[in-house]
Amino acid sequence: MKYVIIMGSPRKNGNTNAILQPFMDELRKGGAELDLFWVYDMEVHGCMACRICQQDWDHYSCRFDDGVRPVYESILSSDAFVLATPIYGWYCTGPMKCLLDRLIYCSCMYYGEEKGPALFKGKKMYILTTCGYKPEKGAYVFEEGMKMYCRHCAIEYGSMHAERDMGYKAAFMDEEKEERARAFARSILASDVC
Repeated sequence: MKYVIIMGSPRKNGNTNAILQPFMDELRKGGAELDLFWVYDMEVHGCMACRICQQDWDHYSCRFDDGVRPVYESILSSDAFVLATPIYGWYCTGPMKCLLDRLIYCSCMYYGEEKGPALFKGKKMYILTTCGYKPEKGAYVFEEGMKMYCRHCAIEYGSMHAERDMGYKAAFMDEEKEERARAFARSILASDVC
């Protein structure tokens, strides 16, 4: 199985990366191949609604030649992809939102009256996230948005794992969070084998 990890955090040593590392380690132990993209390290332009992406239904096309194409191609050759992001204002980070906007239009030929193909059809999406509120209050808006995204793109929504940060005075990472991240990876591996 090949998984694409799209990391939306600006912090290399932040909370989201702290749970991402044991998660990826467990996927690798299970034999998965991983491609990792750090969105903040990439050039990603926001969508301009120019509709160039809708002119060729067979493959990726866009007015911008930036970091989106390698992500698109990696997802196209994968079995599943994971959105790893902190939650800022009930949604993913801004650069990840720009990437998701571009990917939806470059992979779904659904704009206007004609309905073309969904190029990511059959892929699976998972979410690994951190937030300051309880996950059911902090991350649910993003999860619901991604469920709608998946329905539109004919992507199978898998599940979400969220961990809460209790604030600057408390240590974020502990053995329980590490084990939950590993268990999430094992559950993904088990569901993708079936």
